Amino acid sequence: MGKMDLHMHSIFSLDGEYEPEELVELCRKQGIETVALTDHNCVRGVDRMIAAGKNCEIHVIPGVELDCIYEGLNLHILGYDIDITHPGFASYEERLLTEKRAHSKKEMELLWKAGIFFEEEAVMALSRDGIVVGEMIGEAAIEDVRNRDNPLVMPYLPGGSRSDNPYVNFFWDYFSQGKMAFLPVNYMSFYEAMDLIHEAGGYGVIAHPGQTVKREEAMIGAMIEYGVKGIEVYSSYHSSEDLKYYHQLADQFGVMKTMGSDFHGKTKPAVYLGKGCDEIQ
Repeated sequence: MGKMDLHMHSIFSLDGEYEPEELVELCRKQGIETVALTDHNCVRGVDRMIAAGKNCEIHVIPGVELDCIYEGLNLHILGYDIDITHPGFASYEERLLTEKRAHSKKEMELLWKAGIFFEEEAVMALSRDGIVVGEMIGEAAIEDVRNRDNPLVMPYLPGGSRSDNPYVNFFWDYFSQGKMAFLPVNYMSFYEAMDLIHEAGGYGVIAHPGQTVKREEAMIGAMIEYGVKGIEVYSSYHSSEDLKYYHQLADQFGVMKTMGSDFHGKTKPAVYLGKGCDEIQ
């Protein structure tokens, strides 16, 4: 079996760095032969990725990563082998972009009130279509000299305890569910996400469970009962203990084991294409 990476993001994700064609070239250089473009709630880059892959004999699986909610928990479900022309994908993306655009100023205000310095202009220069995400605020704050001795930002500066993936760690620490700058988004339910994937002829996989569902076996079992076909066992974020646990769990439930780095580019500099997949024996 050739090298695979079934979880990566292009510029069509708000926090992605590379055009689909650039991603294919990076994969070619890494010797990755089978890939999936899984942008956040967006399939607009898939056609371009497939076309670029054909030029260098890289097989591209049509994919998406859907934000959804299961019993109050924010989850990511990967959809593979989907029909990207299904109107449900474009409709969901547009709804979320409208909502996130409305959140942008509120998120900045929450960080200012907390005592983190950054210029609005610097953040908006990084934004896309007026939409700001936490990673962009993190990048502006990390670059702002007023935060050099700010304990709220120091962990993300070079040499700090959260500097391996500074921008996305900033997001997780300040903007993820339950954190100080978290603003709830009206994501679809897990059941709606799975229904959309199935209507589009695809199948669903639980993305990086070590970051979301953790080891809630009953919850994972219930999602599999509803139709999830796989667990992303091999992930950049999984420890060797996680890998063993989810490998055994996939066997227990009789579902497939998938692999994906969750590569974004500069947002996650410690995550490289193929990371996590190189644990496969």
